[in-house]
Amino acid sequence: MSAGQGSDPIVIVGAARTPMGGFQGELAGVTAPELGSAAISAALSRAGVPAADVDEVLMGCVLPHGLKQAPARQAAIGAGLPTSVPCTTVNKMCGSGMKTVMQGYDALAAGTLGDGGIVVAGGMESMTNTPYVLPRVREGLRMGHGDVKDAMFLDGLENAYDGRLMGSFAEDTARELQFTREAQDAYAIESLRRANQAIAEGSFEEEIVPVTVKSRKGETVVAVDEQPGNAAPDKIPSLKPAFAPDGSVTAANSSSISDGGSALVLMNQSTATARGLKPLARIVGHATHARDPEWFTTAPIGAIQTLMARTGWNLADVDLFEINEAFAVVTLAAMRELDLPHEKVNVHGGACALGHPVG
Repeated sequence: MSAGQGSDPIVIVGAARTPMGGFQGELAGVTAPELGSAAISAALSRAGVPAADVDEVLMGCVLPHGLKQAPARQAAIGAGLPTSVPCTTVNKMCGSGMKTVMQGYDALAAGTLGDGGIVVAGGMESMTNTPYVLPRVREGLRMGHGDVKDAMFLDGLENAYDGRLMGSFAEDTARELQFTREAQDAYAIESLRRANQAIAEGSFEEEIVPVTVKSRKGETVVAVDEQPGNAAPDKIPSLKPAFAPDGSVTAANSSSISDGGSALVLMNQSTATARGLKPLARIVGHATHARDPEWFTTAPIGAIQTLMARTGWNLADVDLFEINEAFAVVTLAAMRELDLPHEKVNVHGGACALGHPVG
């Protein structure tokens, strides 16, 4: 990582994301690669980087079923990149898009792309369009009942080792760390308030690329995140538990099933200077931390602690934190353990309000 932090750091020169669509909502007619294409095209355009100059594309996608071969390559070609550009699809549960940025950073820091290397890194997901699968049909269902499985659950929302839903682990976290239903609901309501305020103030407009959705009725342009406007904060306290009859985790204090895509353009500072580009940000470092699946809810804590150690920063040095609200308890646990003030965390709302395309 020293190369990226030294005299020629890695910088972000372009960024774009699609609006996030609700499950079977406004973006239902758009595939994951198409969402990726929209984000890649906009990120390059905003950066002022020709598509032909990109050296590598890395795109995350956790639910690639039915997308055909090489979803990342589809997204790149759809954005106008030459077929000569190598592309890789990354599958890392809940963090694919973030992981592609880390991998792009590492490639640039190591110099493996040569002088002037340019990486597009991002993610794309259409949870709406994830298909059902028919196990054992290839060998024949010779007698008795067969199964139909939802690939979104099978490969996205269930633990591979015991089949438990991720939400049940959030319930375990709430009980173990004693987060009440009221605390989780209050967090979700505040996330929703912040998201709606950000939308009203236009805080997301510079990052969102509108998506045109074609249907039999014509074309519709989607330019705003769908979920926050559909939520009813006054009803959140009365929702039934989603994962246990006597539980505290609900659909509202969990992240929403969503569709969306995003992309960043990465390069060394020297490359940006040579091209006359003004960086949006400099990447100081990155870190990953893993736990047993049952305790994925607390993994961000270890990642943040590791990153602080690697960069030599203190938590007090950080102005803003973005911690994925897969469930409210995930962010609540990090805030408590790391003593983070809420006014520094997810200032424009998070996944409880905006959605969480699972990749």
